[in-house]
This record gives sequence, structure tokens and C-alpha cells, in this order.
Amino acid sequence: MWESLPLLLSASVATVEISIFAIILAAVLGLFLGLIQVAGPRPARVAVRAYVTFMRGVPLLVVIFLVYFGLPGIGLTFSAFLAGIIALGLNSGAFVAEIVRAGLSSIAPGQSEAARSIGLSDWQTAMSVLLPQSVRRIVPPMTNEFSQLVKGSSLLSAIGVYELTRSGQTIIARTFTAFEIYLEIAALYLVLVGVLSVLSARVERSFA
Repeated sequence: MWESLPLLLSASVATVEISIFAIILAAVLGLFLGLIQVAGPRPARVAVRAYVTFMRGVPLLVVIFLVYFGLPGIGLTFSAFLAGIIALGLNSGAFVAEIVRAGLSSIAPGQSEAARSIGLSDWQTAMSVLLPQSVRRIVPPMTNEFSQLVKGSSLLSAIGVYELTRSGQTIIARTFTAFEIYLEIAALYLVLVGVLSVLSARVERSFA
């Protein structure tokens, strides 16, 4: 286990990079789609609802295969690393969109009515009135979703991305010490998720 630790730590860097880029993609996409569900035109809301339903109902591994193996069939080819980021971001973005929608919808209707009474559009109401008030309600479940994203990055080993889990599989194939290596991998994922939880707690306190 001690000899394998440097290799696993090196692979953890790739896991962190993938997670950061995917979290950024999921946050931006989820915020935009969540706002559309509340303030967008009806056709856009229907399209977003269909997207969210699809992503929430399909296993993440299938989404990864669809992006990496399926999209080349229509001329969109990505490296395994980039395909992993896109798949994780698209999948998590759907969950973030629901979190944002629920947060915006939880604000008292009187706030929206007051905003419209002074001439604000639905989009301006969502951005300037509802979103600032709902941030404290959105941050905790969003953090939980991003923790799931970090753990879900282990599935990228199925398309050959050399992240933490893939590195462990390579070591196991050479040393035949599955229990010890997987235990070490589990501990490293626990550390990564723990760091994310600490950062989230600080963000929550700043909005308190």
C-alpha cells in the first residue's frame, strides 16, 4: 500500500482536475437551465424538463458511453478525458437545474408579484429578486450533488481515463492486492469529498 500511494496520489490529481472542470460546467449549465424552468418561455421550459428527466433517469455510465462512443457517430469526437468532463457536467447539470428550480420556487409568491408590479420581467424577477434570496437554500443540496459528481468520476475508468480508480485497477493487475488497493482508493475519495464538504461549509457560513 505504501509503495502504491505515490501512483494513486498522482492519479488523484487527474480526478481533481476532472471534478473541478465538471463542477464548473454543471454549475453554469444547471443555473441557466434552472432559471429557464422558472422564467423562460413555455417551449424552452418543456425542452429543459425533457432534458432534466432524461439525465435524471439514465445511469451516469450510460451517459458517459453515449458521449464517448455515441457522439462520434454524428461527427463529435472527444478525447476520453474531455468526454468524461462533458458527461459528468451534463449529468450533474440536470440535477443542479432541479435544485435551482426548487430554490427559486420556494420563495414566497408575493416577492414575484411585487417585482412584476414595478415592471420587472420574469427573467429580471428571477435574476434580481428570487435568486439572491434562494442562494442559502441552494448551496447545501448543490454541494451534495457535487460530492456525488466527484465519486461518479470513478466511472470514467470504463473509458480508459487514467484517474484514481483506473490507476488502482492497473496496480491491482500487477500486484493482485485488490482489498488493500481498493481500501486505499476509498480513503482517498473520502479525503476529496471531505475537502469539498469543508469548503461548502465555509460558503454556507458566508451566506448565513
